[in-house]
Amino acid sequence: MSVYTIIEENELKSFLSNYDAGKLESFQGISDGIENTNYFVNTDRGRFVLTIFEQHSFEEMQYYLNLMHHLADHEVPSANPVADKQGAYLSLFKGKPIALVERLNGGSIIKTTIDHCQQLGSAMGKMHTAGLSYEAHQPNPRGPAWCQHTAQQVFAKLSAADQQMLDDEVHFQKEKRHADLPRGVIHADLFRDNALWDSSGERDTFSGIIDFYYSCDDVLLYDLAVTANDWCLNDDFSLDRDKVVSLLGSYHAYRPLTENEQQYWPAMLRAGALRFWLSRLYDKHFPRGGELVHTKNPDEFKNILADRIRHSDDYLHFWI
Repeated sequence: MSVYTIIEENELKSFLSNYDAGKLESFQGISDGIENTNYFVNTDRGRFVLTIFEQHSFEEMQYYLNLMHHLADHEVPSANPVADKQGAYLSLFKGKPIALVERLNGGSIIKTTIDHCQQLGSAMGKMHTAGLSYEAHQPNPRGPAWCQHTAQQVFAKLSAADQQMLDDEVHFQKEKRHADLPRGVIHADLFRDNALWDSSGERDTFSGIIDFYYSCDDVLLYDLAVTANDWCLNDDFSLDRDKVVSLLGSYHAYRPLTENEQQYWPAMLRAGALRFWLSRLYDKHFPRGGELVHTKNPDEFKNILADRIRHSDDYLHFWI
């Protein structure tokens, strides 16, 4: 959510004239994240997020936005795209796909609790279940093939110890990531900054999931692992068992988990850590230019991966 493409006020007003979204009151660039250009947009009729997609094609974005509408239509708590006056969710700005999405109430959280994980698990269960009826399909662009290719690109930039760790894990995942496990639509990036919470009451209430722009078809358990690696994380990079059990238990009420999935749980935790270690390494060593660009430290996920490898046997029993 960095700002790579600048939109001027007159350009934004022209864009909004194609929508029944009201008169522009204010807008502001969002500095978090690293992939797309995002702005908060406020009108006299509502609050929105405007996104200019820097790396995705128009055709790819149609998959994401139609998915978002499908999920919202199936009562999954999530951000819903806004259709323009012609009924389209997507248009072009300076040759790049651009979309307007409803802005959910609340904000992201930093410190997670068991209650947060329980509410999120329910939302993920609803999301994965609703996704089974989504007819379009898209392979994971950052799946096993991407991991192998990116590992080769960053390999020479690493220390000898990190090279060994990366090489070992890539080989380990060649078998595990192709296991015969339940598959469907996954979010693939459901970190704390991609879920919003309403903190106006005595208890944080889940508002919804945002930023579906890595969504794809893949192993559903992998999506849970990516989420657990962030939401259930201790300060020493280990997993909090109570939070993991809460996440998986509330999820299980909507899509029952299987014994076979439990056997692959430690491997999926490692796969999720590997994917984000690699993407952060790539962003560090091959940066893109932009205004308000924010890159993230790859060492965090190196440490998470090291922990998941070291405690694989223990995490097998972090289950419902």
